[in-house]
Amino acid sequence: MEDITRGAQELDNIIKQGYLEKKSKDHSFFGSEWQKRWCVVSRGLFYYYANEKSKQPKGTFLIKGYSVRMAPYLRKDSKKESCFELTSQDRRSYEFTASNPAEARDWVDQISFLLKDLSSLTIPYEEEEEEEEEEEMYDDIDGFDAPNSGSQSRPIILPGSVGLKEPTEEKEDEDIYEVLPGEKFHLLIVFL
Repeated sequence: MEDITRGAQELDNIIKQGYLEKKSKDHSFFGSEWQKRWCVVSRGLFYYYANEKSKQPKGTFLIKGYSVRMAPYLRKDSKKESCFELTSQDRRSYEFTASNPAEARDWVDQISFLLKDLSSLTIPYEEEEEEEEEEEMYDDIDGFDAPNSGSQSRPIILPGSVGLKEPTEEKEDEDIYEVLPGEKFHLLIVFL
């Protein structure tokens, strides 16, 4: 656990970092205080430092077991829409204020993503990546004539297509379609 005492500049595998206001654990006579802290999420740990050049963290906690959410009720001033919190059933809660609502939402999203990763055996992925993957997949069109191929297909002749000849069962290396000279050939194969 030597990572816990690392300086802010020594951390690697950083998921998110930046200045946040952290609500202090001890409440003063005048109420709770918000202190500016350099915060870093790295390797499942949340570090907070006095500033980005600090050699020793002011505090560190393991984020596994926490949940994170936006928390506008933490403040009553103009920064209320920039608040978020990390809560746990059996550990201390941590409250933060980002510089703006979009930055707070990004902290929440990044920590949520990491929490999903820490609680599962598989790495979560975003739906956009899945869609891209599906678009890149395609069937092997060479196998549509093969018995038991599982897909049915038929050629469709588009308007202006001429010179199409039915497939023959003669020699395998002979062309199965013929294009007449001077004519354009269009073939569309539809998989059903």
